[in-house]
Amino acid sequence: MITANNTALFPKGNKLTNGYFTGDAFLKPLLAKDVNNGFAMGSVTFEPGARTNWHIHPKGQVLVVTEGQGWYQEKGKPARVIKKGDVINIPENLEHWHGASSESMMSHIAITNYKGEENVVWLKPVTGDEYTAVNK
Repeated sequence: MITANNTALFPKGNKLTNGYFTGDAFLKPLLAKDVNNGFAMGSVTFEPGARTNWHIHPKGQVLVVTEGQGWYQEKGKPARVIKKGDVINIPENLEHWHGASSESMMSHIAITNYKGEENVVWLKPVTGDEYTAVNK
C-alpha cells in the first residue's frame, strides 16, 4: 500500500462533507477566484478508496498529481492510472471522476476554471461496481 509521507507538498486540509465524494477526501484551498484569476485552485487528498462523484466543469479543469496513485475516468472510456507527476487536462463539459486507488492514497492540485459563477456540476456517485471494476 502506498501511503502519504511526512513531506507532503501541502497540508491535508479539511474533510469534505458535501456529499460529492465517497470515502475520506480532504481539501486545502490554495487560491480563490478573484479579479486577476478566473479559476480556483486547491489541493485534494483522497484516502485509499475515496473518489469524486461523476461531474463536469463548464470551463474545464487541470489536475496535477502530487502524491500517491489513483484513477481518472471519462464517461464511456476505460479508467486510467494517475500517479505523482501526471498532469490531466480535462476539457469543458466532459463527464468524469477521479480519486485514489483501493490500495493507495492520492493527492492532486485541482485548477478549476469558472464560467460565470459556476465551476462544477456534480452528478451521481461512482457506484461500488464501477469502482471495483477499475481496481481489478
